[in-house]
Amino acid sequence: MKTKSWIQFAALPFRMREGQPEVLLITSRETGRWIIPKGWPAKSLTPSAVAAREAYEEAGLVGKVRKRSVGTFRYEKRLPRESVVSCKVRVFLLDVKEELDRWPEQDHRERCWLSPAEAAERVGEAELSRLLRSLPGLLN
Repeated sequence: MKTKSWIQFAALPFRMREGQPEVLLITSRETGRWIIPKGWPAKSLTPSAVAAREAYEEAGLVGKVRKRSVGTFRYEKRLPRESVVSCKVRVFLLDVKEELDRWPEQDHRERCWLSPAEAAERVGEAELSRLLRSLPGLLN
């Protein structure tokens, strides 16, 4: 495991379409659940930079990440050998400027643009669902 604090940093990728926000969800590699890009802390990167890097690696997204976290959520991460740990995830908004055709994890994940309400219905974590529903207010 890369960290003992069990904290992760995530990007909440969004774009505006006809004046309304859309968010991008991806599937997890192991279970195919709908999630947002997230990863472990890195000594050489700020939390928001980790979130931006994960959005690129996991979803092929490039954009402007906001430096301040907009919220947190918790989830149970499955690890090798059937162990499970509780993780707290700090979330950073990512204003998507480009969606790449090729990216590092493209063969392992699907991605999908949805309204915040539709995305909230697809994710399994109640706290993340609430955060997704609050996205329009966070953009003001």
